[in-house]
Amino acid sequence: MKDFMKQYKFNGDYYLRKVFSGQIHRQLKKCPDVIVPIPVGTDTMLTRGFNQVTGLLELVNYSNILKVKAKRKAVRQSEKNRRQRIELIQPFELIQSQKYLIENQSILLVDDVYTTGTTIRHAASLLYHAGATSVRGLTLAR
Repeated sequence: MKDFMKQYKFNGDYYLRKVFSGQIHRQLKKCPDVIVPIPVGTDTMLTRGFNQVTGLLELVNYSNILKVKAKRKAVRQSEKNRRQRIELIQPFELIQSQKYLIENQSILLVDDVYTTGTTIRHAASLLYHAGATSVRGLTLAR
């Protein structure tokens, strides 16, 4: 799985999203109110050319509610050790025009890889503070 994820994310093999998306779609049958992909930063989007998580959600109705704070990181998450990941300060903020989608809703956060849980915890914290009734996480790999 590690080699597939490397090929998909870092070598830009966007076609591999079709291999992975079936697993994600099977898990989405539980039908949360709102599906929220973990966003990527501007630098990552410019370098990679795509958000690997939204690629997995092709043909799924999802909401872009979160964005990466500007000027957030100098080092990619994949290059950090466990301690550096856990100590990460809040990397996300809500897109204010989308905040109405959160109140009293059940949210499913979707990410590609679960390493320490810090990414999901930060995103969930924002969503709970914005009024979500529940927040769950779904990742493709650990």
